[in-house]
Amino acid sequence: MINGLLHALVLDEQGGARTIENSAELHNWQPEQGKLWVHMDYSQADVVTWLKDCEFLTDYELESLTADETRPRITSATNGHMLFLRGINLNPAQSPEDMVSIRLFINDDIVITTRKRRLLSIQDILASFSNNTGPRSISELVCTITQKLTSRMESVIDALDETLDEFEEEIDEPSKKFDNQGLSQLRRQTIALKRYLKPQKEALISMVNHHYSWLFDEDKAKLNETTNLLTRYLEELDSSIDRAQIIQQTVTNQVSEQLNQRMYVMSVVAALFLPLGFLTGLLGVNVGGIPGTESPYAFTLFVVFLVVLTGSIGVYFKNKKWL
Repeated sequence: MINGLLHALVLDEQGGARTIENSAELHNWQPEQGKLWVHMDYSQADVVTWLKDCEFLTDYELESLTADETRPRITSATNGHMLFLRGINLNPAQSPEDMVSIRLFINDDIVITTRKRRLLSIQDILASFSNNTGPRSISELVCTITQKLTSRMESVIDALDETLDEFEEEIDEPSKKFDNQGLSQLRRQTIALKRYLKPQKEALISMVNHHYSWLFDEDKAKLNETTNLLTRYLEELDSSIDRAQIIQQTVTNQVSEQLNQRMYVMSVVAALFLPLGFLTGLLGVNVGGIPGTESPYAFTLFVVFLVVLTGSIGVYFKNKKWL
């Protein structure tokens, strides 16, 4: 078999599929044998060679199927259409916002999908074929892929909301140190998810609103539900971004208020002791003529005067509601 060929299935149009066992059978496949789904890892050289040799793709379309970075969209191809989608990265030790790209070439008889990293949504569809509950046509297969990719986003988006709830609770606990770095990371994740989901929604809307020979009208209703679900996720991401901004602003205001309170206390203390410092400095100069130098009660009287002066300033600040 071709190194990098993950599976090649011929749909039986009854919910099941027959696996193509060798590359010769794949090469000799004909449309009258049934609808074909070929799933490949485009990072393998053998896959690129097979795609280059097949009659469906031009050089430009081949480059699109094997590009390192793609933006979700649907576009016309010489012998069909090309659909680029993104799915949540649920692979171990990976960040969900580093979304996995899947590229589809679609026409009336064949679907070629390519990816670099594993997608659990594809595994779900393969399992459904084993139970004879899988897609029965090219149209249903494409709609099922989009639906599985979208539905798996729910857990990640719900987790973002729960994390934001925890951050909001932390705001109400001043004694607990706030995790600013965690909030910043959450904002980056949310923005990264929205970056890909918004054009993906536009691609699905385009599929619903335009006519494609391989997309049946009865499947457009399912696709429309997937689009509505994706729209809801985008609204939740927008809400999460706004909530994160409000939390960040609230934390900033709290820190600013605490700083202002401390600076205010320091200013009041400085105002209280400013006259005392002036008087002690004035009487501390080493020149003749300083009053009280010959009296044994001068120091005591001076201290009493400073206490009375400080108390008077304190009463004045209190009346002004500065204290």
